Amino acid sequence: MILLFLRERCAWIVFFLSLLVVINGLFYLDIGLAGISVGYFNLIIIILFVMFLIWRYFKETTQLKNFLGNIFENNNIPEINGELLSPYQRKYLEHIVTILQAKDLRLNSMKVRTQEDTEDVLAWIHEMKTPLTAMKLMIEQVDDYRIKQKVDKEWVRINYLLDQQLHNTRLDTIEKDNRFETVTLKPIVHKEIKDFQSWCMEKGLGFQIDGLDCCVITDKKWLSFIVRQILSNAIKYSYENTDINLYTEMDAKGHLLLHIKDQGIGIPDEDLPRIFQKSFTGTVGRESFQSTGMGLYLANNAAEKLGITIFVNSKENVGTIVTLQFPNQNEYQHILGR
Repeated sequence: MILLFLRERCAWIVFFLSLLVVINGLFYLDIGLAGISVGYFNLIIIILFVMFLIWRYFKETTQLKNFLGNIFENNNIPEINGELLSPYQRKYLEHIVTILQAKDLRLNSMKVRTQEDTEDVLAWIHEMKTPLTAMKLMIEQVDDYRIKQKVDKEWVRINYLLDQQLHNTRLDTIEKDNRFETVTLKPIVHKEIKDFQSWCMEKGLGFQIDGLDCCVITDKKWLSFIVRQILSNAIKYSYENTDINLYTEMDAKGHLLLHIKDQGIGIPDEDLPRIFQKSFTGTVGRESFQSTGMGLYLANNAAEKLGITIFVNSKENVGTIVTLQFPNQNEYQHILGR
């Protein structure tokens, strides 16, 4: 800070030194002055100039710090230590405040428009739920089993995408929507599997479930959403007539781990570091029109809000294991305190 101050006052220093050289030149021409007197004069002048620079440094930096500390709390230029800013400083900083206030107005306007857009999307999704419910009832009345299964699969996909968009819209306000409670994993997993039943039957997929009677403290609705995204990917990329395994275990630090393992096409090593990025479909996704690149992104973001960590291990043409690591008791208390 001091070096920057001196650099900005370089013109002052050059002018002072130039003036001192001129004065010393005049003293040199006057042979009546003793050299020691000239030396004392130069020393006193230099000390006074240094003291002046120190005084200006502390005065200006103190004023600037106080001004910047209050600039967002006042509509007008504030007083600093009982003194007004100099006219030049006031004019300059008034212009800065005007720019900041204009930017603040634009930001508030954008926030209002964003909120309105969010509300419109939520209203549209809820409106779409009504005809979807009616369609589901109509599908149940179809007698031809093959047609019924194919139509139901497409209904599941539409409902899944709407639900994904609904939670995407609400993701930024998840803290306001959280309700932590003791949740048993088995009912949540069974419900999500049942919702994908027609899709699984078409591909001939089975499920091996083990050790899901344990409980965790989390938000039930958002945990269901996370499991839904992971199960959807497991079903989508599994080979036909294979099994998807779901099981739990405890790690060395007391974390409960929920593993979801499929036997499918897997994820290439070069894609693994980017699978949680928004809209990243990867090598496999680019070959499938069904991939949106949003599932793992949304699941990971929601999991972070709940204190859940997602790990993914995959081997190409073998399968993928997605692991949910739930917080232990101490970490859970920290989450509640945020």
